[in-house]
Amino acid sequence: MSTDTLVFYHAPQTRGTGIWFLLEELGIPYEMKVLNHSKGDNRKPEFLAINPLGKFPTLVHNGQVITEQVACYTYLADRFPDKGLAPAFDDSLRGPYLRWMAFQGSSFEPALIDLAMKREPGDPSFMPYGSFEQMQDTLFNQIAGAPYLLGDRLYAVDIFWGTTLMWCRNFGLIETTAVVDDYIERIVSRPAFIEVTRREKALVDKLAAAVAEKA
Repeated sequence: MSTDTLVFYHAPQTRGTGIWFLLEELGIPYEMKVLNHSKGDNRKPEFLAINPLGKFPTLVHNGQVITEQVACYTYLADRFPDKGLAPAFDDSLRGPYLRWMAFQGSSFEPALIDLAMKREPGDPSFMPYGSFEQMQDTLFNQIAGAPYLLGDRLYAVDIFWGTTLMWCRNFGLIETTAVVDDYIERIVSRPAFIEVTRREKALVDKLAAAVAEKA
């Protein structure tokens, strides 16, 4: 395998699914290495040597490891600028694009975890997101302003948010609005997402069968 081959380490039904969607949307060559979560493949020394946290998504490209959702989405869209899924560095939308990329990990996910864990709200001055309602209103108001987060054009940040919100809605972690549901549908109705969903289900079935065989 060439050192410049893009390697995507994936376990089905993890945060890596959104990155798989992005890879297909970009239409770039990559090698996918599938790990079986239920067998603890992500805790084996071989994978921990690449990502010590044993998390997904994990990419290896040009001999370098890229982890964390925000980094993976940003890296891939920037690395292949001809695909048009990220505003150029001199584009006026570049700042807002990075803002909403960062918002997922810095505000949305901490607020969501606190809510799911039924943690008592802390002093707003110490919270990275203020309050859950504040955070959610900020995001939902942005979504309501246009077909996509930054206007009429889809970027990688929309793939990130569309899949994030779909997952959270489907698991009952958030209550969406009709406008947010429409936004999610615009993302997940794309051919690349439909294809990844089909292939992901086949992977889940295959891995489950392998586990049952050895039981």
